[in-house]
Amino acid sequence: MNFEEIFAGVNFLAVLVSALSAFVIGWLWYGPLFGKQWMKLNGFTEEQLKKGGGMSMPLIMIINYVATVLAAFAIAMFIGAESNMSFGIFAGFMIAIFWIGTSRLNDVLYERKPFGLFLINVGYYLVIYVLMGAILGVWH
Repeated sequence: MNFEEIFAGVNFLAVLVSALSAFVIGWLWYGPLFGKQWMKLNGFTEEQLKKGGGMSMPLIMIINYVATVLAAFAIAMFIGAESNMSFGIFAGFMIAIFWIGTSRLNDVLYERKPFGLFLINVGYYLVIYVLMGAILGVWH
């Protein structure tokens, strides 16, 4: 495996844009679309979320964006430079359902989290990974 060839095939602007798209979807998903239900299922109050567990919201958002850039970078390397939108969507779907979805199922099974919370969280990952895959697949 030649890492130089793999990195050369990655469109870094597409990685940044696809990560930004996931960030915007996250704001909508956990805000106006499902935010209140997500808070209720987690047992969170607005005061708890404002505190951020000792971390400021800007720092949380920066860390989240960096993590999403890393995920988008991994998808870009996985699908390769010769990919297209269809394969990007397929790869995003497979990652969301078979890797993330099966992993997040443990939250329901072992941590006794509500199944509705699983649906909200995995639904978010399904949407963002399909979208990131589409962007990365079409934008060489």
